[in-house]
Amino acid sequence: MSRMTPAEMAATIGGGLLSFPVTHFDREQRFVEKDYREHCAWMLEYELAGLFAAGGTGEFFSLQPTEVEQVVRAAVAETAGRTPVVAGCGYGTAIAVDLARSAEAAGADGILLLPPYLMVPGQEGLAAHIEAVCKSTKLGVIVYNRDNAILNEDTLAKLCDRNPNLVGFKDGVGDIELMMRVYARMGDRLTYIGGLPTAETFAPAYLEMGVTTYSSAIFNFVPDFALNFYRAVRARDHATIMSGLREFVLPYIALRNRGRGYAVSIVKAGMTAIGRTAGPVRTPLVDLSDGELAELKALIARVQPDAPKLAANA
Repeated sequence: MSRMTPAEMAATIGGGLLSFPVTHFDREQRFVEKDYREHCAWMLEYELAGLFAAGGTGEFFSLQPTEVEQVVRAAVAETAGRTPVVAGCGYGTAIAVDLARSAEAAGADGILLLPPYLMVPGQEGLAAHIEAVCKSTKLGVIVYNRDNAILNEDTLAKLCDRNPNLVGFKDGVGDIELMMRVYARMGDRLTYIGGLPTAETFAPAYLEMGVTTYSSAIFNFVPDFALNFYRAVRARDHATIMSGLREFVLPYIALRNRGRGYAVSIVKAGMTAIGRTAGPVRTPLVDLSDGELAELKALIARVQPDAPKLAANA
């Protein structure tokens, strides 16, 4: 059972950087709970506002529903109340409802509702889907606005009126006008989360629209850099932000953009680069090539000089 009300969870995650840990697999593609928990424990040595278990970076889309629950339970056990655990949830409405209930039973503090599978529904259908999930749990729900699940401000406002536990809005669209319309309409009724791939790129602009936090995938392997960059964003330290973008974030994005699905693959490659491997990605994703991994190691060494030592001792 969650230790937090939906409002408490939303306020907590809005106050700092969010961690989206990768999910650890062995060579046979089986979930390795021990390694996953060790990785969560390492992340918790740093300042975190929330841990999102089995999210997009955690390959939610490749996990069986039973595996999602295993990952969430492992995260809850390892965090032991030190930071909120928000569980990935999605697919069709029936499966999403089941996943929300299993996350609540596993002790999660919130739900991140990813887009439904395959279909491109209209606003009425999306609203019904989201409301069914909200009604199925007492946990706080964060909607992930992206791909085939893009809400407008009117639909979102109606959902919030009917569902007090709908407390978060994560944007993965990058439509500045839509984001501003949502923020102007909803104000502090919601906690806003940046959810575009490599969210650091968009964080300075999004801060002006009430987006006080974002999901940092690079936190998995360069946590010091990720935290320092976040602090610079919140302090509006333009010089530090631009230096971080030039030295790491933009070259990292250029490497990420070489392959489809690399937004997740490159994070697991980053884990390997620092000597904390999380295993391969599951198909239909593919891992980076050896040459690309070497480039990533060199890039990481710019901002985390001890990374080569970690990798050499792995």
